[in-house]
Amino acid sequence: TVMATAKHYIGDGSTDYGVEGGETSLSKTDISQMLMNPYRVAVQENIGAIMASFNTVDRISMHAHKEWITDTLKGALGFDGMVVSDWRGYSKFGREKIIVAGVDMVMAVNGDLDFFQRDLKKAVKSGKVSIARIDDAVRRILRQKFRLGLFENPFPTEELAKKIGIKEHRDVARQAVRESLVLLKNKNKILPLNREASSIVVVGEHANNTGLQSGGWTMHWQGTDTSYQGSTTILQGIDIVSHAEIIYDSLGTQTHADADVAIICVGETPYAEFFGDIGRDNNPYKLTLTPEHQQYITNYTQQGIKVVVVLISGRPLIVTPQLEQVDAFVAAWLPGSEGQGIAEVLFGEYDFKGRLPHSWPKSVEDYTNKYGPNYWDTSITPLFPFGFGLTYNTNDKEK
Repeated sequence: TVMATAKHYIGDGSTDYGVEGGETSLSKTDISQMLMNPYRVAVQENIGAIMASFNTVDRISMHAHKEWITDTLKGALGFDGMVVSDWRGYSKFGREKIIVAGVDMVMAVNGDLDFFQRDLKKAVKSGKVSIARIDDAVRRILRQKFRLGLFENPFPTEELAKKIGIKEHRDVARQAVRESLVLLKNKNKILPLNREASSIVVVGEHANNTGLQSGGWTMHWQGTDTSYQGSTTILQGIDIVSHAEIIYDSLGTQTHADADVAIICVGETPYAEFFGDIGRDNNPYKLTLTPEHQQYITNYTQQGIKVVVVLISGRPLIVTPQLEQVDAFVAAWLPGSEGQGIAEVLFGEYDFKGRLPHSWPKSVEDYTNKYGPNYWDTSITPLFPFGFGLTYNTNDKEK
């Protein structure tokens, strides 16, 4: 039995200048109208836990923000589950203040547990934290344990471990890949590709590396740059779906002017948390494709063959020049272990369904203001608007 946790509450993805743990200076109305909806749905669906975030609102740490945790989440929204802290939330964000604000369970790690227990006990004895607040927190934790049946069956069933990675689960994961792909360009309806083509060139290290397909918080905290067991790369998926001769050019330097099409996979290397911040001067992860990946595309477009780009990334990148170069462009996000799902859509076994969850910026300059190219900032005209996504039945307007 698994209890879901919604996170990170709230405003963690909308901090000023994109800095993790920074200030979310949106108004209360903006936060309620634009950021709260997923939590409303989660509460309606009886989510078991919600995790507080690292950011501040009104210069108050969200962990210690009673108005948003107790008054809004538990009060106005009627959330009866438990609010949990993020990593070392007690010592990092106000100690007993986060308990008073409504945090029910604390993530205490790295030697933090003893301090948390001693300090909270002291705060209760001094009256800084009321017994009523402790009772409420304990009641919420016990409620979830009763709902999960942990007092009747406190231990996991080892037999269920055999189901990890079974075909039925892989099928659902592959479906999620297919339905999340967003088609941004399809000049002269080059897609879907002909599975009976003579030869197809697949280009780039992202095409044959499930670590790069998966992003951060997979296998390791910052992800991995190598393939892992039980996964399928995009290249393997293309080989499964297509009947063509498949040529793999990992470095994008080869010449194959006689090929029917080049499928070029480019994108980001894995990162998580502040390593991906766009507001830090020392950020190694830029918002444009690397020069090497740009050259992959230039090399093949100059050969005069049709080019389809598959972008692997955790966010929209600045790809305006590349979009103008190529025939088709697909935002594949982070497909994880099921690269075959991409191939199934490229070759027309399924149509595109994905729509942009965020407007797509046209230039790096779009990120220079406080909020970036968000859909509520009407002063910036995006390259593609929020909700954009072509299908095989859409007439593509060239950009």
